[in-house]
Parts: sequence; C-alpha cells; structure tokens
Amino acid sequence: MSDALDVVFSTQSEIEASVVHGLLVSQGLQPVRLAGPPANVFAFAVTTLGMIRVAVPREQVDEARRVLLTHGDAGGSGLVVPLDSQFEAIEARLHYRFKDRGLLEHALTHKSRAAEDPSGGVVDNESLEFLGDAVLGFVVADLLYREFPEFSEGPKSKAKAALVSTIALADLSRTLGLGDDLLLGKGEAKTGGRAKTALLADVFEAVIAAIYLDGGVEPARAFVEQQLRPLVASVRASSSFGLDHKSALQETLQARGRPLPVYRVSQESGPDHEKRFAVDAEVDGVVLAAGSGKTKKEAEQEAARLALLNLSQ
Repeated sequence: MSDALDVVFSTQSEIEASVVHGLLVSQGLQPVRLAGPPANVFAFAVTTLGMIRVAVPREQVDEARRVLLTHGDAGGSGLVVPLDSQFEAIEARLHYRFKDRGLLEHALTHKSRAAEDPSGGVVDNESLEFLGDAVLGFVVADLLYREFPEFSEGPKSKAKAALVSTIALADLSRTLGLGDDLLLGKGEAKTGGRAKTALLADVFEAVIAAIYLDGGVEPARAFVEQQLRPLVASVRASSSFGLDHKSALQETLQARGRPLPVYRVSQESGPDHEKRFAVDAEVDGVVLAAGSGKTKKEAEQEAARLALLNLSQ
C-alpha cells in the first residue's frame, strides 16, 4: 500500500465513518482513518475538531470517490449512507433538528445492517426501539388523560392500544418516509425490508427515543403529539377506534351508584335522504346532554359523549 494517503470522506459521526469505511472495504479498497499528518495512520482516529477522516492510498482515490458517489446502497446491500443533505431532509420531515446526528443514524440502523458491518462498529436500533416504546406509551397516556377527561379507563385503554398499534405506527412511519431512510443489510433489503410493517413501526419508536435522548421529554412529546394529531381527531369525532361512549357512560354511572341512562329522540328534521336526529341522554328523568347525528345511533353516541364530559366537570 502506498504511504501517500488522501482524505475522501470527513464526518463527526462514528456510525457514518464506520459505514463509509465498511463500504470501501467491501469494494476491495484499503481505507484508514487519519489523526494529524497523513503519515500518522491509525485504524480510526478523531481530529481535535471532532472530525473523523477516512482516507485511502492515493492510487485508489478516484475509485473511492466513484464508490461513494455511486453506491448509495453500499454495493447492493440496501444501505443508504446518510450524508449531511440527507440528514437535513430527514430532520425537515421530522420537524426536529438533532444536536447529535449520530442518534438519528443509530435510530435508522436495523440489526441486519449491524450484522453485515465488517468493522463491527455499527450498533442496531433495538435498544432505542425499547426506550421509544416506553416514551410513546407515557406520552399517549398523558395525551388521552388531558384530551378525553370524560372517558373511563376502558375507553382510554382501547384508544391507547389503537394509537400505539404496530399498524398505526407503521402508517405514520410511511407518511414520514422512514422506510427509505432505513439502514438495512443486503438480505433484509432484498426481501422488502423497507416496506415491512414491523420494521417501519420499530424505526418510528427508535426515532422517538433518539429525539428524547437528544432533546429531552418535551421535544419527544411534541413530535409524538404532532404525528398522532389526525388519529386523535378521529377518536374525538367517532368511535372508529373501538370507543363506545354509551358503554363508557354506563360504566361511569354504575361506578357512582346511579341508574342507567335512557335515550329519547327529541327531534327529527330534514328530508328522508338527509335526516337529522336529536337525542337526549336522561338519568332519573334529568337530561344530562343532548346530541345530534345522521342516525339515531350516531346521535345517541354524541349525547353520551357530551354527558360524560358534563359529568367530568
């Protein structure tokens, strides 16, 4: 190997340096990391400015640069090497700017990528996924407590299960485009890992943990609440998440030793094809709330929801 070395890549991220180093090795090149003058060569080293420099023998420079420019998937491994512009694009979609982008890389790294890394320096996102699951659970429970004070424990639990389900998280991950950002091994990429529901849900939780570790609870809370806003709106507007306001009202009244509610249609309006119903929810002859809807069932659910809200005040 020539004593003359030229730097072909610089970064402040240990993970990114390891990814690039492994990529170059996989292409038959001889990369090293430099500290100080090029003659002072170590397996890996960090400059005083915190920059990690990857260099190759001078005769391999052109090939190394070609590899870095053309192998966005690490020679067919499915690995996307995140450079600064890619980080910025991901951060823009997340609406969060990392102080330590290494945490974001870590969150995006699947175990298949870590297993195939020749340097052994890449760590997968499973620990972050574990932490992110806990942070997500806390934030969602707190959100439901604040947003739906009228719900008893049963409906709250049903709503939480729906909001943090694998399917819901995978859909949010797809919306953010995280599948395209996943760092996958060759085998996982070839079997459609970027579209797998479980992997998409896992990386979403790992990103939550990365934000939490980078900025604390409040940025993590803001991220989760922003992503879940449409789903929370659906919970409020309907029973699409398995919430049954009538059952919740019945449970609440029974817990307080009060009679079961009675629903009475107080008004019907509109032509047959656009009927509107108004329903009163009564307990002991007292109207707790009135609801309306396109069907009697919808009006009863709305009356029960408003009754629960009134009882919580």
